[in-house]
Amino acid sequence: MDCRVVVEAAVPVYDVGTSDEAVRIAISKTGEMLNPDLNYVEINMGERHCPHCGEDLDPAFLAADESLVALELEMMVFNVERDEHAARIARKEIGQRLENIPLDVLEIEEIAEEDEDDEEVEAESDERDESGTETSDDEVLPEFEDLIDE
Repeated sequence: MDCRVVVEAAVPVYDVGTSDEAVRIAISKTGEMLNPDLNYVEINMGERHCPHCGEDLDPAFLAADESLVALELEMMVFNVERDEHAARIARKEIGQRLENIPLDVLEIEEIAEEDEDDEEVEAESDERDESGTETSDDEVLPEFEDLIDE
């Protein structure tokens, strides 16, 4: 099965004045660490909520010109057996490049695979020529041989 895995990262940023600046720097810093090896990982602002009142908070916590920014890193993991397997792969791949940055798996979503019936229909349509009649390798090869002889 194939899965979409979302991992939360807590990225430290130094010498910043606003939370917007901290988020921009954190996204840039994370992109530099992931590229070029993991350029397929999507980087988004994280969502934080107050644990007491449930109110939405900025993705960056700012104190003394330093910030801790919550980012969500999303990647596809292919050919896994279970959700836990997909989570381990995502944490390992991302964690190897983001040294000393804590990661937490937020979401694992199984991606629906194409039905086998759809694949059979596609294979059958490939075997038909433009007029709708079925062709085979035997019919195509003699024509090709005739062209070579000329």
